[in-house]
Amino acid sequence: MTAGQDQDLNYINVTFKANNTSAQEKTQNMEVIYDEVKTEEKSWDTHPKTSDDKKKPASHGRLVWAAASLGILCLILIFVIASLSISFAQEHRTQSMMLTAQNQQLQTEKTALQRQMQNLSTDRDKLNWTISVILDYQNFPVTELCPQKVCKPCLDGWVLFQSNCYLFTKDMYYSQWKTWKKSQEFCKEKKADLVVIETLEEQEFINNNTSEYDSPKHGYWIGLSKTDTSGTWMWINGGNLTVMFWATEQPGYTQACALSKPQADPLASWDKVSCTMRNRWICETRALIKPD
Repeated sequence: MTAGQDQDLNYINVTFKANNTSAQEKTQNMEVIYDEVKTEEKSWDTHPKTSDDKKKPASHGRLVWAAASLGILCLILIFVIASLSISFAQEHRTQSMMLTAQNQQLQTEKTALQRQMQNLSTDRDKLNWTISVILDYQNFPVTELCPQKVCKPCLDGWVLFQSNCYLFTKDMYYSQWKTWKKSQEFCKEKKADLVVIETLEEQEFINNNTSEYDSPKHGYWIGLSKTDTSGTWMWINGGNLTVMFWATEQPGYTQACALSKPQADPLASWDKVSCTMRNRWICETRALIKPD
């Protein structure tokens, strides 16, 4: 028995009184008392439980419960975060698809509006063109250019090329042919001028619509001339000579005018002749309706 146990040990004094109890009964009583004392000693020998020992199982249980609760909470939190992430991702994809569709729709509408604006701008330019052509006339030939209230770009007998109308005279007799000056006067009566050739394409168009007549020396008057005062070739509209389709050098004249020779090489179609020579001619005027 240790010192600690000695300190905790209680001693019991037993006093026996004299009585008539038999020796056998006394012996039995002594055994009972001894057993009780011995039992108490055994209980005293055990280590008493301190308050800390009692708290340990409870504290451990609470920690386990707290850890389990925290784990469950973390799982719930992870599930919530994952659910929210998936929801946000789906919402983002949906919004992105909607924005893409809206953007495509806006682009389509923008393209349609731009096309519409371009068409309106073209229609405006055509209308302004037509108005300016009409204003050139003192008496606009409505019945000739707009029969049954439907207008056409050129009068009958004129040929449309790009935005202009051309009249190629086809008189067969010498008496019907005219000098350069008389040809210009005829064109003026038709609200036109002798043709001004500005491009190779236009010269090719003229060559394709003219034919030889009488003799190779004849051709069609164009609006190009040289006066004795300036000595410079000028177009009838006052423009300078920027493109030239002269044939081989011809004898010069103090006053000279230009012919376009039919069926010639477009790059060598012009001849210099006297302005008093009689020839056919080509008139040019703006079309009433500007083509696209």
